[in-house]
Amino acid sequence: MKRRDILKGISLLPLSGGLFAKGQPGGLKNLPGDIPHWLADDTNIFRTLGVEPLINCRGTFTIIGGSLERPSVRAAMEAASKSFVQYDELADGIGKKLGELTKSPWGMVSAGCAAGLKHVTAACVTGGNPEKLIRIPDLSELDKTEVIIPAGSRNVYDHAIRNVGVKVITVADMKEFEQAINKKTAMIYVTSEDDGPCTLEEIAKLVKDKNIPILVDAAAEVLTIPNVHLQGGADVVVYSGGKAICGPQCAGLVLGKKDILMSAWQASSPHHGPGRDNKVGREEMMGMLAAVEAWTTRDHPGEWKTWLSWLDHIAKKVSTIEGVTTSVFEPTELSNRSPVLNIYWDAAQLNITGEEVAEELGRNKPRVAIGAQTKDGKTSINITTGQMQPGNDKIVANRIYSVLSQKRDPKPTELEAPSANISGRWDADIEFFSSTSKHTLFIEQDGNWIQGLHKGEFTVRDMRGTVEGNIVKLRSVDRLPGDSISFIFSGALAGETISGSIYMGEYRTAKFVAKRNNNKLPREKIVVPGGPPLAT
Repeated sequence: MKRRDILKGISLLPLSGGLFAKGQPGGLKNLPGDIPHWLADDTNIFRTLGVEPLINCRGTFTIIGGSLERPSVRAAMEAASKSFVQYDELADGIGKKLGELTKSPWGMVSAGCAAGLKHVTAACVTGGNPEKLIRIPDLSELDKTEVIIPAGSRNVYDHAIRNVGVKVITVADMKEFEQAINKKTAMIYVTSEDDGPCTLEEIAKLVKDKNIPILVDAAAEVLTIPNVHLQGGADVVVYSGGKAICGPQCAGLVLGKKDILMSAWQASSPHHGPGRDNKVGREEMMGMLAAVEAWTTRDHPGEWKTWLSWLDHIAKKVSTIEGVTTSVFEPTELSNRSPVLNIYWDAAQLNITGEEVAEELGRNKPRVAIGAQTKDGKTSINITTGQMQPGNDKIVANRIYSVLSQKRDPKPTELEAPSANISGRWDADIEFFSSTSKHTLFIEQDGNWIQGLHKGEFTVRDMRGTVEGNIVKLRSVDRLPGDSISFIFSGALAGETISGSIYMGEYRTAKFVAKRNNNKLPREKIVVPGGPPLAT
């Protein structure tokens, strides 16, 4: 990643017995000194489990590992693993040192950014009072129980805040913000990327004399010193350790007012209470400190220049394909800040879409994770550099060139005729990992095309899809503030039954069997009264 130093002499801690026992078939061998060997080396630790590693051209997504720790981080974690230490004393020492390094009042290491959000929320609810702490999430006897969040800051990660038991007050603008503030307001939460009407500066001005802490979620941002959010009026800012900062994946960086952070530390492991489930070890604590120290000395302009050179190599290679064009985007925002190469072509000319290229690269060796989209008849893929490693650019360039330069026949424009009309109500039994659920599909079919409604456990949402032959594909999205779950049904029609699987993205896959409901309601005439009722 980011012009990283190539790790020399990679080794693993000795493991006795089991899968990694020395000399066992499939066990680890001595690894050579240069890192690029991993693409062809059967000794890769993940391959011992039958899991194929990949080249990361997507960025710091947790689902594929976030970022790679820098050598100094790994060294600090290794050193920390060799001794015992009293954790409160360690937290105090690290808190002071992080403050000095970042020019912040104080610092804290949490078990990831989301854990940091949870601990700070608990701190604002309890004020460091352990009598209140051990009552979380039952806040019925507490006085600070509400958190205000601008609508533009609602997101999947605010679950960490709600886990404390607080009531979330969502506001659309500053007028609603002012009306929402009351004696129960424990904290204000905003994301650093929220570009809505409720700006940090305006919020800070509004609550300046009200003693209401402001927490900024800057998870994927580069670290600014002095910190722009604390300067802008925030009391606390939280980062993911395993993203741009390249610290431990299971660590978060919390910076801000010492009194709040001391209460947040009290609400986290090793202390008992609601934060015990978010344990951070001495290894991650020292690794996070090492990552921040490394951040202050890294050659950031040099890293950027290296990233651009990798994109230039890929662009030159793929641009030799007729109809392929490229452009480089250099973001100036603090979040996900690394250059991105966009590769465009006409899907009708090359007979393949960006999404199909992403599938081909991501599912086959050597695996490459990229982004893709098709919009307004134009399709593209994108290469994000921040977590690429030396030598990846050559492999990626060759893989993309190989896929895009293949000759393909035009795709059929006509869909296969449906084998039946499936309009009507279908009662579906869905089998999740450890439970079952009953859903209802209301289908309206027009040739190959479907629209209708999907009734789940709690909501009814729009649904659309297709029928080709006996293959049925449907999609609906269950939405809540900051959250959404896609249900993509893929099943085979057999008589009065449709059965198959439901792809739910990060929530994996479920099975379903849907049966047509042919029950008809009894016919009855409706009598409309001529006026108000004469009796009840």
